[in-house]
Amino acid sequence: MECLSSPVLIVGAGPVGLALAIELGSRGHRCLLIERNDRVGYAPRAKTTHIRTRQHLRRWGIADKLASAAPFGIDYPSNVVYVTRLAAEGLARFADAFNCAPVRNDLYCEHAQWIPQYRLEEVLRTQLTTLPSVQVRFSCELLSVTEVADGVSSQVRDLTNGATFEVRSAFLVGADGSRSRVRETIGARMEGTHGLSRNYNIVFRAPGLANAHRHGPAVMYWQVNSDMPSLIGPMDRDDKWFFMPTAVPQGVRLNDQEAGTLIRRTTGIDLPYEVLSADEWVASRFIADRYRRGRVFLAGDACHLHPPFGGYGMNMGIADGVDLGWKLGAVLEGWGGPALLESYEMERRPLHQQVIEEAAANHGLLGNQLWREGLEEAGSSGAALRREVGAMISREKPREFHSLPVVLGYCLGLSDVIVAEGPPLPLPKGGGTYRPSARPGCLAPHVWVDADRALYDLFGPGFTLISTTDLPPQVLGRIRADAGETGIPLRILELPDTRYGALYGAPLILVRPDQHVAWRGAIWPGAGLLRRVAGWGVADGKAPAADVTHRI
Repeated sequence: MECLSSPVLIVGAGPVGLALAIELGSRGHRCLLIERNDRVGYAPRAKTTHIRTRQHLRRWGIADKLASAAPFGIDYPSNVVYVTRLAAEGLARFADAFNCAPVRNDLYCEHAQWIPQYRLEEVLRTQLTTLPSVQVRFSCELLSVTEVADGVSSQVRDLTNGATFEVRSAFLVGADGSRSRVRETIGARMEGTHGLSRNYNIVFRAPGLANAHRHGPAVMYWQVNSDMPSLIGPMDRDDKWFFMPTAVPQGVRLNDQEAGTLIRRTTGIDLPYEVLSADEWVASRFIADRYRRGRVFLAGDACHLHPPFGGYGMNMGIADGVDLGWKLGAVLEGWGGPALLESYEMERRPLHQQVIEEAAANHGLLGNQLWREGLEEAGSSGAALRREVGAMISREKPREFHSLPVVLGYCLGLSDVIVAEGPPLPLPKGGGTYRPSARPGCLAPHVWVDADRALYDLFGPGFTLISTTDLPPQVLGRIRADAGETGIPLRILELPDTRYGALYGAPLILVRPDQHVAWRGAIWPGAGLLRRVAGWGVADGKAPAADVTHRI
């Protein structure tokens, strides 16, 4: 039997596994990524790449490549329009949903992007080809996992020829989706509610549909009518659209012919619709009771499932991959301690619970709940009812489409590797105003340094210490010595500018590799701080140090 070895084995080559592999590979770590499917096709899956995900792509140097892959161009307006039917009356409109407009903004360095998930996966897979330490094997199925003294032994079957082989790894990560085989192997259980609603994903081709209505370009049209409340919108080039009937009654089954008939009826537009696929899916809310056993971890849908409204599932999964990537990399390099790996579940799971609540709240007001008898009637009574429903939509749905407080405003704070200033801040609700915070655990506030560079662009691959005042030479020397003593990579940014001090609220701010604040204060406390945020407590862990000092 063939036996392979790799420091990290990643099971699942969707966005989560790809993100983890890129995070590891960009740091020079070897990893093997296996996937039982070929990851091709045009199933819509997710379509919203959030700001935070594109910030990671910027750090990897491929945000511009995702922008180039936009099917309708990066300037296509990300409007969300509520209508009774595509051919009939409008109810409400949200402009620049999810902050996709490619304009300079003082709150973030990368806009969001409306793009099919399979296009994002293509960009991520292409990036993997530039990372020689990453190996990818498709059509390979995980059979079993055994934890051994120095790591993990995994049995894998090659589905192209039926042969089995062994993979020896220091760590294993299950990014293998909602039916995770890895989750089963570690005995983790999903807790929550199955079957919040029954829905369909239908992909179809409809030449001329974009110009067959009067509501203008949008990424989604929510149809509220008696035939079938649904979402519909353009998905890709060649006139490909998606159609999503929501809360479909039990007993209703849609084959290709029935799906085409339903599109024609719900839109009120008679065109020769070509249905390419019609797949049933069920909205649920689940979270695993644990994310880890020993050297085996779970990420993405393998440990948390969200209703898709708000687009949090894929994006939170990619963030899981980033979090695990830098922490596993730190341990493999020798400067990351055991508390760093323990922090993964401690930090991510409470956040996932809060985001699931947000996604469930969005799911609680679909077109099915908005429908009113008489909504499509002509005359004053129908118009009055449409105004009433439109006002409700405008009042209740901004939290789903203007979600910046959720996307950027989450604050970690329950782990031992963050020096917290009191209890963690609760997750803000969508629809409000995003207020950046440099409190430990929160995402470091974004600042434009000049016309093209963001402060994030100056951060190092390890920890970054921001000084908002001039550091005396003896203090700077001590900090460098502490980094050298502990072997923890540290980049020092001296930013003697009042705008940084006002935004970050302290003279010294220590930022993690994932751009979250680990500590802030007025006085450098010494090497013990670096040991703590790297997962060692007060113990000593040594590895080669990296230190670069920048002055702007």
